[in-house]
Amino acid sequence: MWLTIPITQKYILDLIVTLVFGMITVAQCTITHTSKLPLWNWECVNEKCLPLKASHVSKLQSLETCNMLCASLQIWPQPTGIVSLSTTAVPVRADLFHLQKVAAPNRIVHEHIQEAFNIFRADLNTIERRARGFEEWRSVAIRIVVNASGDPRMRLDTDEGYSLSVRPVPGTGVALIADIGARTFCGARHALETLLQLVWLDSYMGSLLMLEAARIDDAPRFRYRGILIDTARNYFPIQELIHNIDAMAVSKLNTFHWHMSDSQGFPLHTNSIPQLVEYGALSASEVYSPDDVRRLVRRARLRGIRVIIEVDSPAHVGHAWSFGPIRDLGELVYCLHDQPWNLYCNEPPCGQLNPRNKHVYELLARLYTEIMQLTGVEDVFHLGGDEISERCWMEHVKDSNPYDLWLEYTRLFLARLEAETVSGTLPNLTIFWSSQLSDRFKPDLKKYIHHIGLQVRGVEWSHKYISGIRTIMSHEDAWDLNTGFGAWHEEANGAPYNSWQRIYEHRPWTKHSTGLVEGGEATVWSSVLTEGGLLPRIWPRAAALAERLWTDRAEGATRPVHARFDVHRSRLIARGFSVPPLWSMWCTHNTFTCV
Repeated sequence: MWLTIPITQKYILDLIVTLVFGMITVAQCTITHTSKLPLWNWECVNEKCLPLKASHVSKLQSLETCNMLCASLQIWPQPTGIVSLSTTAVPVRADLFHLQKVAAPNRIVHEHIQEAFNIFRADLNTIERRARGFEEWRSVAIRIVVNASGDPRMRLDTDEGYSLSVRPVPGTGVALIADIGARTFCGARHALETLLQLVWLDSYMGSLLMLEAARIDDAPRFRYRGILIDTARNYFPIQELIHNIDAMAVSKLNTFHWHMSDSQGFPLHTNSIPQLVEYGALSASEVYSPDDVRRLVRRARLRGIRVIIEVDSPAHVGHAWSFGPIRDLGELVYCLHDQPWNLYCNEPPCGQLNPRNKHVYELLARLYTEIMQLTGVEDVFHLGGDEISERCWMEHVKDSNPYDLWLEYTRLFLARLEAETVSGTLPNLTIFWSSQLSDRFKPDLKKYIHHIGLQVRGVEWSHKYISGIRTIMSHEDAWDLNTGFGAWHEEANGAPYNSWQRIYEHRPWTKHSTGLVEGGEATVWSSVLTEGGLLPRIWPRAAALAERLWTDRAEGATRPVHARFDVHRSRLIARGFSVPPLWSMWCTHNTFTCV
């Protein structure tokens, strides 16, 4: 328990001056007559923070400050380039960070940088909570130079690299300068995130502290680093999804794959085909409006994140497409009411588009156009293609081979998508889920092959990668964040829980080199998940994937990685995210004893 005793004015001054091993100079502090003394002091011994009883030492240091000054724990994901960090800290305050200079290729990038800085300041305020103890904090001037791309969007060809330097202003003793250089807005945004991770709240002092000097050069290993969230099976409020966007940015993930529709629901209101939501929404209140999407996309763009909306087809379409006969469009969907359902799909209701109905392609073209306009993403597009039922098509489309039907559908599908883009060409990367049909398609889609990528769910597909086909890894036995929580239609699915260590240590590209790996993605299917549970299910485990895809160091979940990850988890908490613990608090205090 805490011991409350009278405190003299001199004792308080001496205590605060020596908090960070005497590195912080205090001009004036707030004095109280009684205070709760901390029980523990942390000392850095051989790059490890070790606890000692506070009564046994003359200098006090909090765990947060020890972690930031003791070893290379500061930045997650760990940078891939040169890193040089000081071991001294200075007091700072959120409102004393200012954007001194912006050099950008055009007005839109300049405006994005300004707005990203405003978010940076808001994040600092969240960490700071309230400041006490000093009257003379250091001011921090930030200078940002973006010297190449005039497009602020995250694209496949976006250079996300950046350089960051922090140094004291000579002769002043009261100011720091942070210089950021990048070729793109997204690189500059990542640099702001790294800068933010050099700032922390010292719980003993009640003030923000910041490393006094730093030099970092950094760029990611993979260019596609994502999280899929399924909003078809269960609905999440738009603010919860936006909160997840903010959490993604803390770990420099760059792709929000929004699995918008499935056979269970179609929650997106589209102006082009309003019938989809009328027939497919779970309820009138569980719908995303175009304005909701624009709001999320705007937030994501300022965080250096692209939003990919997937409308799954030709399977997984359900009741949303059942309006065909009423609108004189014929049968748009087959197998919707066929029984028993488990012969036609993995979960009810079933439903698969009619590949011989020309109206299907006309509707899809209208839908694609609106989606690309809403997201502003035209170089990556997800066409679904998951779990196609060969039985469904064989029963409803007579005298046809299922693979030939799939090939016919896919060709028309791609032609429509090509026609709807502004450039009149297919997106740089057009993604399908891997399936028993897609595994055979290379010779038959030669015209499109350089634009096609497979999203691979199962490790069993790894040996079937087609040479030259680009791949996104989403292996469910390692990166599905719902694995281990069971399925609604089974007593238990027998799959193990994917711990953060398992996620971190999965490196499938080291075993299979025939595909061209674009990156990877964690998946969150929502059958047994709903409002309020999304972020605790995802975080902090998704941050383990973030470092694997950004840095891809060969090491596994070693002791130093455990320590660094626990610091990052504390950072997420400080930023206002609901994140479950990695272990007991005792292990946080004694990291190298627990692993």
